[in-house]
Amino acid sequence: MRWLRNTNSNSLASTLLQYSSLSFLRPLSNAAADDWNPTFVHPTAIIHPNATLGQGVSIGPFCTVGSSVKLGNACKLYPGSHIFGYSQLGDNCILMTGAVVGDELPGKTVIGSNNIIGHHAVVGVKCQDLKYKDGDECFLDIGDNNEIREYSSIHRSSKPDDQTIVGHNNLIMGSCHVAHDCKIGNNNILANNTLLAGHIVVEDYIHTAGAAVVHQHCHLGSFCFIGGGSVVSQDVPKFMMVSGDRAELRGLNLEGLRRRGFSATEIKGLRAAYRKIFMPNDNESGSIEDRLKELEQHEELCQIPVICSMVQSICDSFSESRRGICKYRQWNAS
Repeated sequence: MRWLRNTNSNSLASTLLQYSSLSFLRPLSNAAADDWNPTFVHPTAIIHPNATLGQGVSIGPFCTVGSSVKLGNACKLYPGSHIFGYSQLGDNCILMTGAVVGDELPGKTVIGSNNIIGHHAVVGVKCQDLKYKDGDECFLDIGDNNEIREYSSIHRSSKPDDQTIVGHNNLIMGSCHVAHDCKIGNNNILANNTLLAGHIVVEDYIHTAGAAVVHQHCHLGSFCFIGGGSVVSQDVPKFMMVSGDRAELRGLNLEGLRRRGFSATEIKGLRAAYRKIFMPNDNESGSIEDRLKELEQHEELCQIPVICSMVQSICDSFSESRRGICKYRQWNAS
């Protein structure tokens, strides 16, 4: 396999003076002479001749771009970043120094537009599941506008019929881990050192504090909050807050709900529903399943969509394929 190392320059080199942060880059010898949108490759970068580069791509020193790679328009590879295998970057993506994307494995890694892969992050490599069989295809699909910070890792799926998915507008802070076959939705914040085991489902607008650990196959419902240092071994329903080892329900994520624009009526209704489920009085005794059924038939509360959504989230966690919800202390409200 012959790889291309660029050593030539042309009159576009003078354009580099306009780009102080990219002053180490030089134009690719076969790039179109486009004064407004040039493509630059540093002479020490190694670019496979079969790689596809969009317009305005910038590739710094000691970078590697593999044979099946596709880089969208205006992508930037900072010094010492690498992309391998069948990997695709959308427009305006950035690989910071030391970042590694993709692997020489069957399957592919697809990353959307406007994503930042932080310093020494590793994205789209082989999973750490011993059930993975060499030669099987494995997949990772990342949406748009995500920031994946330094030293984080996101692995491909463990099976050909599954994939690891990260949606849009997520912030994955430093040293986080997203294992094989996880499904992460949109607008989530995973604080530093959050660790997600395999097959976890993360819905939308969830927020973890630092050093949270989540057991495989758990579901984290939308708008929930995971306290710092928590060990989550069961599902967290929508709108709720958990903390501790093992994590227990600590009430509703009230501050998060206010920040996300939930109305006072919705929050008041959620609080009333939470008390009926987890803090019953003497007239509401019985199993949690009984209280959920009563709530579904409540004349007023069942008319509020967010309450129906919360009740359904709890009920879903009790299905055979799920792990149940985090433990809770049943306080008597009477």
